[in-house]
Parts: sequence; C-alpha cells; structure tokens
Amino acid sequence: MNYTFCVPCLLGVEGLVADELRYQHFEGVRTENGRVYFEGPMSECARANVRLRCGERVLLRLASFPAYTFEDLFQGVKSIPWADYLQQDSIFPVAGYCVGSQLHSVPDCQRIIKKAVVECLKESYALSWFPETGVKYQIRFALLEDQAEIYLDTTGAPLYKRGYRLATQQAPLRETLAASLVKITRYRGREEMIDPFCGSGTLAIEAAMVCCRIAPGARRSFEGESWLFADNACWEEERQRALGEEVRERLPITASDISGEAVELARENARRAGVEDLITIRRADALGLPYTGRKGVLLTNPPYGQRLSTQEEARALYDGLGRALHQTPGLKKYIITSDPEFETYFGAKADKRRKLYNGMLKCQLFMYYKQAVEEGREKRR
Repeated sequence: MNYTFCVPCLLGVEGLVADELRYQHFEGVRTENGRVYFEGPMSECARANVRLRCGERVLLRLASFPAYTFEDLFQGVKSIPWADYLQQDSIFPVAGYCVGSQLHSVPDCQRIIKKAVVECLKESYALSWFPETGVKYQIRFALLEDQAEIYLDTTGAPLYKRGYRLATQQAPLRETLAASLVKITRYRGREEMIDPFCGSGTLAIEAAMVCCRIAPGARRSFEGESWLFADNACWEEERQRALGEEVRERLPITASDISGEAVELARENARRAGVEDLITIRRADALGLPYTGRKGVLLTNPPYGQRLSTQEEARALYDGLGRALHQTPGLKKYIITSDPEFETYFGAKADKRRKLYNGMLKCQLFMYYKQAVEEGREKRR
C-alpha cells in the first residue's frame, strides 16, 4: 500500500531535503515551507528514516482538511479509519502546533483530536475504554491557516539525534543543520576541509559521514518499526543495506578549537560516530592557524555573541578571522552566524548569503567561493 509521507525540516533547507529525496529516487517529491512530501510504501518510509541527513522526522499523513471550528476538527479527525492503524490497547498521545489559524489553542486542539480518535475507536471496536498499554503511535497535527493535517510519527526521537552526540556544549549545532551546511558546500572528501571553531565536532563528523556513506539512521531505532499494521521486516533490511554500503578512508578533514574541553568532547563524539580515526581533531587558536596557501573548504560555526560570548567579543573574533583569511584565494569559506553585521567586521562582502535557522535562532550562511572557483578554472586551463 502506498502512503503520503511528510518530512518536516528547518526553514531554509527544504530544497536540500527535496534534493536528497530525488537523488535517492523517492517518488512524488514536493516542497512547502518547512516540509517536504514524498509517496511510497512503508519500505520507503524506512529508507527515508535510515538515510535522510537534512530532514527532522518522517510523518505518515492520514488526512488534510479545512478546520475553522472545533467541530470541523473533531469531525475531520473522527472520519479517519483509526482502527486500520491502532489496536485496542495502542498508546496514542497527541502533539502539534497552530500557526495563523482560528483554532490557536494547542491544548484544546490536542483534547479535541484525542476525543475524536477515541470516539472513532469506540465505534470500530465496540469498546468504551482503551487501556493504552500497547504499542505507541504518536499522533501529530499541524494547523496552518485553518488547514489541518493529521499524521502518525514514524520516527520517534527526531532524526538529528543520530546517537553519537551524547554530550553537548552549551550551544551545539543541530546535526541536521550541520549536514545541510556540508551539502551546500558540496564537500565530498576530495579536498581539505577545515573547521577552526569545531565545538562538539558536529560539522566535521557529518562531513565524514557523507564521505564514508555512513547513513545517519543506520544505528538507531524508530517508532514505526514496532507498528502492527505493516510488515516491519523492511526496517532491518534497510538498516543492513545501509551498513553494507559504508566505506572507511582517511579524510583531509581537520576540526580544531581553542577549548581543550571542546576538543575532548569532539573526539568522543567522533569515536561514537565511528569516524575518530578518519579525521583530525586538535586544540588550536582559530586566529593563529596557518591559512595562507591552503585550498579546499573552510566551514565553521563561530560564536554568535548570543550564548557563548558577548557580541563585542564575537565581532572582535570576526575581525581577527577576516584578517587571518585575507590572503586565501584558494579557500572557499562558509561561515554561519546570527549576526547580520558579520560582513562589516569580517571585512568582506559575501559572494552569496543564505538564510537558515539554528533551532529557533535566525542565522545566515555567508559564502565566499568565487575567487577559489576562478583560481581553479585558471589552473585547469
């Protein structure tokens, strides 16, 4: 049986998620703000959960309908054939959000949806009480401008929880955003990559996982694989298929940080991800590194002046970094920050900027690459 699946994602990376899905030959891919859809059987749902790098989770869409009143919401949810999915003892919590809708109270919507599901199940199973002691089916809803969408969450813990980052620093970069940044740079391990503000090492680790074809979900479990209405063998089959495609090779990726604690944390995370011996992680001052003459990609997430330092300290750091990178024509530079004045302090206007979100924090990726691309073309001539 074919279903419609929804992949919620951070704002600004919808196109990257859609590219991932199309590259891996998923069907019916289409994008909306903050989410991407595809179609297929449950085996495709398993494949998406195991392999997607940039999406946040995979949801099975059950219904979409206008909901201007609570009665609209109740009847729309009640009309879903819940007994096709849930058993008499299923656990079915409800979570979701409302944006730009007349129904704006999330707790009230949760209560109405729960009541509608129960009423539907009462009619299907001829029962008046449901113990909720069995398999969990997380119901999620989205109310966007009076349009309701109802889902079952196949993922469970979000996809950015790869399983390797058990400890984090104060302001970690989400794994899915790090993977998105690596995708934007088109880094594939054939040239040097530098992260001079590595923190917990997420950018370097995600880059190494891409280069070594390590599927981000191959070593974790998902809630959908315990569901009883579908054949669950596809989940383990997809996991084993992904594990069999991994390669191991030493990569020209260097992550460094001035904090010794951060370096140790990055090494531990890299070890958990299985890439510690494939990349270089060391303690170093970003402003004292030898950049002149280096070629490749610099991808980094320096302090924003939001949580780890003051804005003045962060801007002084941008100024120093700009001076250190001034004579590096062969180095493509990608720097993400929430400071809209970054270019002023860095001392150079970006070739391109891209709006992204680090959690709820609005950021921009400042990209400096044209000079390096032109230099490469000249050498090829």
